Amino acid sequence: MFDNHSNNESERRPRPRFHRDGESARPRFQREGDHQPRPRFQREGDDQRPRFRQDGERRPNRPFNKPKRNNGLYSERKQQNYRQQHEDPTKPIRLNKFLANAGICSRREADDFIQAGVITVNGQVVDNLGVKVLPTDEVRFHDQPVRRERKVYILLNKPKNTVTTTDDPQERHTVIDIVRSACAERIYPVGRLDRNTTGVLLLTNDGDLAAKLTHPKFHKKKIYAVTLDKELDEVDEAIVRAGVVLDDERIIPDALEFPKGDRKHIGLEIHSGQNRVVRRIFEKVGYKVVNLDRVSFAGLTKKNVGRGKWRFLTPKEVAFLQMGNFD
Repeated sequence: MFDNHSNNESERRPRPRFHRDGESARPRFQREGDHQPRPRFQREGDDQRPRFRQDGERRPNRPFNKPKRNNGLYSERKQQNYRQQHEDPTKPIRLNKFLANAGICSRREADDFIQAGVITVNGQVVDNLGVKVLPTDEVRFHDQPVRRERKVYILLNKPKNTVTTTDDPQERHTVIDIVRSACAERIYPVGRLDRNTTGVLLLTNDGDLAAKLTHPKFHKKKIYAVTLDKELDEVDEAIVRAGVVLDDERIIPDALEFPKGDRKHIGLEIHSGQNRVVRRIFEKVGYKVVNLDRVSFAGLTKKNVGRGKWRFLTPKEVAFLQMGNFD
């Protein structure tokens, strides 16, 4: 039943590339006598850039590695400094926020210092918590001038036996000890990880961003790799999936998987910000967490960052966090 179709020579014969006189049937350029070559993809009236110059030579290709004007020619530090230098000098901000942005202390600690009367603005002692200042005002803390710091954002792959704090009275190894050489600014960890919990930890001096990332209403996604002391029973798995009540709040995981094929190693996705929430969930059903590693936090991962190592966030990552794109 395919004979008529297969013997149809007119359908099988390919379109000739040349006429009998040898001239191309589909010329790429206009024939001899025309003043300008015809662009390969440009029709009359189009605004596209022709691929050939008027002399007939091909335009040189643009290099693939040509740096971008905004992100390639300037380092991350220069971009951050530029944004900071071009802030609106007429926009007032609260005094406690000004002190926190300068790296003096947290906002809560700033309120205590303000009430203690150790802060002056333009030579006047300020003890009102609602006072706002301009970036151009002279602010002093214990008679020392307060200068605003550039914003710093560091991602640390936290190792074991490290305390998530800026200062430890027991003189244990802290996350600040690891990143101390990264910058001169006063940075602090966003949230907490247990001493023996490893993984993604963000450190910054951006008080506004830190407040967003630690506030429960913003629903930051966190993904953990959990290793239990024994395999998770199917009945207990159903209990965990349905939700476990901790501190009068039902904690329901967003996802629970077994990435290694056994029931001892678990991938857990959760939004709750309660203290030691993962360990407490499994303790509630009779299991002990042997190893706990946070592999993702607010969209940040520890990819290409070894244990105990750190890196600066890229401007794109900072922008996503500031816009609230945490997932």
